[in-house]
This record gives sequence, structure tokens and C-alpha cells, in this order.
Amino acid sequence: MKRALITGINGQDGSYLAELLLERGYEVHGILKRNSVAENQTARLDDIFKDLKLEYADMLDMASLMRVFQTIKPHEVYNLAAQSHVRISFDQPIYTTQVVALGTLNLLEAVKLVDKNIKVYQASSSEMFGNSMDDDGFQRESTPMKPTSPYGCAKVYAYNICCNYRNSYDMYISNGILFNHESPRRGTNFVTNKVVKEAVKINFGLSDKLMLGNLNATRDWGHAKDYVRAMVMILEQDNPDDFVCATGISHSVKEFCDYTFSKLDLNYKDYVGVDEKYWRPEELVHLKGDSTRLKSIGFEAEYTFETMIDEMIDYWRQIYG
Repeated sequence: MKRALITGINGQDGSYLAELLLERGYEVHGILKRNSVAENQTARLDDIFKDLKLEYADMLDMASLMRVFQTIKPHEVYNLAAQSHVRISFDQPIYTTQVVALGTLNLLEAVKLVDKNIKVYQASSSEMFGNSMDDDGFQRESTPMKPTSPYGCAKVYAYNICCNYRNSYDMYISNGILFNHESPRRGTNFVTNKVVKEAVKINFGLSDKLMLGNLNATRDWGHAKDYVRAMVMILEQDNPDDFVCATGISHSVKEFCDYTFSKLDLNYKDYVGVDEKYWRPEELVHLKGDSTRLKSIGFEAEYTFETMIDEMIDYWRQIYG
């Protein structure tokens, strides 16, 4: 039985990935950072909690990482742990950089010292590209990285140190450069689930206003459930490599609002306002990924932009209906 270790297992991606690996017959282990409110910490894992083996550790405490690796002896590790909210990374730039950049380095060093044969998946991000794009308007593996946030900068370091360890120590380390991916499990301080949740509340008469930041920013939105399949597929390859995972279609925040409110027979213009506090100090205007390389190894998304939002709407309607 293969053993997999997931850092950030209680996040959106970690929970979907854990479910997928259990379905495939893995023994699934996860790392939790201690939270004073333990009751809410594993809410996304409720349906599979009894099937998981969870350990307390921290990406900034290498001794705890070493203990986990030596105890579990995993065959694969998926590094999903991060302070992942881009806007908040401007408020907490040092902490974000420590967790995302140095945390990744700690993990790689622990793998190198315990067992260099462990396969490593690193959760890289489209935020690494910033406003850089190729002439055709896409971002791909070869697009220059010019991040526009502390989070993006930290992810660039993590990406590069993974490439360095792969080349220096002959380790199996692959980067999945994932573009924005959403689901009902997305945190509600992220714009997508914030929009859907408030739209449903407005539909039920529980709210009357939704304040957002830059409505013209465009993003390439996919579904997290599709993208965790890509993670597993990336580690199934004979050789480590780096892959962009995206839909190749961009939509603006305004378009996201329009579709969501329209599905509820509402006009978003009647309810959505703009508040400057939600703008980033440096805006990332446009993201659209080219997944040609990932598709060449067999990846195809099952969700569309519309079916992803539909699922999120159904989730919140069950909550508030």
C-alpha cells in the first residue's frame, strides 16, 4: 500500500486530494498545524476523518517535519501548506514568506535527509507570473515570472528551490503551477466563494450588499477536484517535471458576479459595490494558462466555469435554504 503525506491536508485542495488518494487505495497521512479551535480545524475532512492518519507539525519547525517523515516513511509527499491568501500576504509579508518559501525548503531538506527517493509534489502558483504573459496572452511553463505580491514572490522562491534540489540531488520533485481553482470548500474570504455565498444570502433576503475589489481583474478559474487529479497524475510520470494546470479560459470578476447572480434571477449591478480596501497594492490584471504540456500526459478537466459555479450555488442554497 502506497503511503502519501499531505501538508495542508485540511485545506480545500488537501481535502479533495485526501479523498482521491483514499479512493485509489493509498494510506493517507496529513500534517496539521495546531489551532486553538480544534473543532473547526478539520471540518473539510469530516467524511473521511476516520480513514486518515493525522500528525501535528509545522512547516517552520524542521524537527517536527523530520519526526513525521521518519515515522511515516511516505512514498509521496504533496506540499500544499501555505498562507495562501494573496491580499493578506501584503498584510503579513514576512509570515507568508517564511511559511511558503522557507517552509518548502525545510520540507525538501527533511526529504533529502530522511529518504531522497520520496516523490515530492510542490504546489506552485499562477501568481508567480504576475502581469507577465506571452505574446498570445497566455502564461505557460516558459513564461517569465514577475510576481506582484509577497505570496507570489515566496512561491517563486519555492518553485526555484524545488528545481535546484531536483537537479542538485537527483530527487523526484515536480511543480504543479496551478491557476485559480475553486469549489464549495473554498474559504469565504476568497472572492469566488464570497460572491456565491453573498448572492445566495441576498436571494434568501439575508443580505442586501456585496462589496468587492477590482471587478475587471480576469482569472482562469477551474475546479479544485479536477486539479488534485492533475497533482496525482504529475507524480505518476516516470520523470519529474513542471506543469501548468489551467482551463485556458479567463473570466473577469464582473463576469463571475453576472453569472452567479443571473442563476439566482438577480442583477448583480443592484447589489455589488466596490471598496478600495479589497484592492491589492499592486494589482494582478490578467491570468490565463496554457496546459498543453499537462494535456499531453492525459489531463482533461471535467468541470466547466459554469458547472463549477453551479455546484457552489447549490452548496450555499442547501446551507441557507
